Amino acid sequence: MQDKMSESDLRLFLDEQAALIDRPEFIAEDPVQFPRRFSDLRDIEIVAFLASMIAWGKRTMICNNAEKLLTIMDHSPYSYVMDEGYLDLDPQLNIHRTFFARDLRHFLTGLREIYRRFGSIDAFSCHVGAADDAAPAWKLVEEMQKIITEANGGEPARRGLPGNLKSTALKRVNMALRWLVRDDGIVDMGVWKSIPKSKLYIPLDVHVGNTARELGLLERRQNDRKAVEELTLRLRSFRPDDPVYYDYALFGVGVNGIFKSLS
Repeated sequence: MQDKMSESDLRLFLDEQAALIDRPEFIAEDPVQFPRRFSDLRDIEIVAFLASMIAWGKRTMICNNAEKLLTIMDHSPYSYVMDEGYLDLDPQLNIHRTFFARDLRHFLTGLREIYRRFGSIDAFSCHVGAADDAAPAWKLVEEMQKIITEANGGEPARRGLPGNLKSTALKRVNMALRWLVRDDGIVDMGVWKSIPKSKLYIPLDVHVGNTARELGLLERRQNDRKAVEELTLRLRSFRPDDPVYYDYALFGVGVNGIFKSLS
């Protein structure tokens, strides 16, 4: 971009771009479609975390493999977890790229313990005070990892939830939380009560990072936790109560290839 937009023009531009994507039509080709198939909070949570957990690579592959996951769980995620259906899986079964059934089993073993003790991940989030932390997503994952590791006899996860919490952008968990927390009634589901949408962080990947830099919203070159914090802080200046709304704008700007019209 040759000319930097004013703050007011930039916000107007972001609002316009977000509104183009945050529509019901977006759902059919996005992994958010999978948790939206369910009405029970527990089913929604399980599928939101699993669908986001494999959300790297081509969207068509992600959606195909999320469909495969639902089939494995007989389209009854909560019952599958609590009945320990995952124990019957071949550990070598490939779920998605480098994510295998052994990784799924490890994660679901821990998830079962969370449900057994707290009833829902939302209730667990409330119990550990995720919303009281400056970075709720990282706090939630830290506490989830403790229970998951304990439930697996002290074996930490190899895949699934990341362990390098000081540096990870936590993109996939932040995306799942966007689905679960944001409550505009369009794409995101807004079924959680433990974390306010004002405290969500942007799901940062290479595409979103490059778009944000092109728009002058982000200076840091690495797509890490510090970059997430920098970008989200900037977006909060435009919409303090709902900064992650602009995830739609940053997605749409790059996909639609409109930078040339702004330069």
